[in-house]
Amino acid sequence: MTAQPSGRLSGRVALITGAARGQGAAHAHRLAAEGAVVLLADILDELGRETGKHLVEKGFDATYLHLDIADPDSWAAARDLIEARHGRLDVLVNNAGIIHVTSIEAETLEAWNHLLAVNLTGAFLGLHTMLPLLRRGTRPAVVNTSSIFGPSGAIGYSAYAASKAGLLGLTRTAALEFAPLGIRVNALVPGGVSTLLNELEPEGGVVPETPLGRRAAPEELAAAVAFLVSDDASFVTGTELVVDGGFLTR
Repeated sequence: MTAQPSGRLSGRVALITGAARGQGAAHAHRLAAEGAVVLLADILDELGRETGKHLVEKGFDATYLHLDIADPDSWAAARDLIEARHGRLDVLVNNAGIIHVTSIEAETLEAWNHLLAVNLTGAFLGLHTMLPLLRRGTRPAVVNTSSIFGPSGAIGYSAYAASKAGLLGLTRTAALEFAPLGIRVNALVPGGVSTLLNELEPEGGVVPETPLGRRAAPEELAAAVAFLVSDDASFVTGTELVVDGGFLTR
């Protein structure tokens, strides 16, 4: 169970990718509940609009926008929209990602390149394109969503693990480059999470190897994101917040 929202993000403008469902939707709900003006971005337009509508019906300030994170032009369109409406960006959560499971032997270059284009290049494009708006932000903060498979690796997940390990390097570098600008950049490192992506996992996923013996609820990860982008984490940058039920301690 998560703590009650505190309003600590009041008035902050937050963009969350992959926000139509799963972790992204949970992040959007939590940041909106904490007072943020939330922009939900995804390519799942119908579902994204429904999620945004649900937040508005709850009294939150939420807007859905189409964003293909692997497409530079799509990022540019999102930047222009945010600049026209808000003039700045305070929070960027690079959450969107995809997954597929196959051995290195059976992997295809096409599938490999597509996954990296979404999971890793997509986050780079977000940082690169939104930097001018983050510069104008109020105590701006970025969270990149990695995975326990980034530092640990996993059989059958070569492209996914490579993308998530790359995100950790990107996060550290961005934290160093953006620190003089007053922009904090951190990585969220989830373990198993109860979302639709679990349908692609082998039976049980990482649960048997997780000391707490279960997957996380998306809301538990959303609480971690809310902390990282809030002033409670004002001296936290370039780090990895692991929320994995003890998986990496084994």
